[in-house]
Amino acid sequence: MSQTHSKSRERAEIAFANAQSQFFARNSAVEEQDSIVLAREEKTRRLREARLAKELTDREAAIVSLLAKRARTA
Repeated sequence: MSQTHSKSRERAEIAFANAQSQFFARNSAVEEQDSIVLAREEKTRRLREARLAKELTDREAAIVSLLAKRARTA
């Protein structure tokens, strides 16, 4: 048994469906943007950690080299 609605109700339901689909599309875009931002922040964090670890290793190697040079001259 199908229900028949007035023209104004049908128009209102169509307008509501359009507004709802725009809302969901906007939420989807925001969620996609958020995931891109989180991925970028994670990559930046990993790269920063790798850079700091390399700088520490380089610094330690320079200190060892300097100490070895001093030991040879002493």
